[in-house]
Order: sequence, then structure tokens, then C-alpha cells
Amino acid sequence: MEEKIREMENYAKEHNVPIIERDSITFIMKFIKANGVKEILEIGSAIGYSGILMASVDPDIKLTTIERDEERYMECLKNVKDVDMQDRINVVYQDALEVNLKGVSYDLIFIDAAKGQYTKFFEKYKYFLKPGGVIVTDNLKFHGHVGHRDMISSRNLKQLVGKIENYIDFLKNNDEFETKFYDVGDGLSVSIRKNDL
Repeated sequence: MEEKIREMENYAKEHNVPIIERDSITFIMKFIKANGVKEILEIGSAIGYSGILMASVDPDIKLTTIERDEERYMECLKNVKDVDMQDRINVVYQDALEVNLKGVSYDLIFIDAAKGQYTKFFEKYKYFLKPGGVIVTDNLKFHGHVGHRDMISSRNLKQLVGKIENYIDFLKNNDEFETKFYDVGDGLSVSIRKNDL
């Protein structure tokens, strides 16, 4: 398993695929273990790196992961098969904003896809949380750019960082959820419904 993980890290580096930082996935894996998480939804599979690591915490974990990029989806399928987790990890090839889920709910929903769509993902998928379930979001520091928009020259990057900053405000001012922010890896948040606290 460790060898496969290293192979995936190398692949991500060579092919310029953004994968979660080690510190962040370690934090999430500890959270999964400590809270007995069994059903996970991941928005943004990439090559399956974070999904495989989350599922590896406990053999009873079932994970659904959504990816819209065909090349990454195919790579993710291959990696899931290589670690023999195809019976526990369901890889969906679709845009997460277009997926229709029915009759399912999750202990943990992990948002790590298109940064500009974070608020839409949150609003869509919050209905699929089990009581006491959490939504975890990655990349809230976005390589140190968040909070330093005035120092960015690229217009596109500035817009994207603006969207992440708006999402952070959305979480902070959300009447329905209590969110804690963690200075781990590239910045993480953990949101839980206030009624469930």
C-alpha cells in the first residue's frame, strides 16, 4: 500500500495533478478514526489518492468519489483496482453539480474539487449529511494566496482567490453550520450542523 501511495505521489508530480498535502490527509484520517466515520462522499477524486487513504483507515468504510475529468477518472479507477478497493470505493464520472444522489447519506463529505464552486457544492450536498456528520473542505489557504489578493497579478488567480475568500465568509456566517478552521497543510475547515452539536 505504502509503495502504491508513493507511486501515486510521483504520478501527481509528473503529471501536474493537484493532490492533498500529506499533513491534511493525515489530519482527516485521524478524524475518520476518532469519529468512527463509515460512509464518505468525496467531491473531486483526481487520481484517487485521498479517497484511497481515507478508505484505508477502516475496512468497513465505503466511499463514493466524483470526478469530471476523464483522464483522472480512468487513473483513479486503475489505482482503486490496484489496491483492491473496488468493492468499497465507487468512482463516479460526472460533474459533481449534476450528480443526482438518492436515498444515501454520509458521515463525512470531503470537498476538494473546483475551488470556484465550493459554496455550490456545500449547498447541494449538505442535505446528504447524516446527523452529526461533517463537511470537510481543503485548500482554504490556496498556497498562501488567500488573504493576500492585492499581491496577485494574474486576473484569473485573483478571481479564484476571491471566490475562496467568499466561501470562507459563507462558512463563518452560516447560521446552520458551526465551522472550525485548521491551519493544516493548505488550510482545512470542518463544518457540523449546529443542531448536531
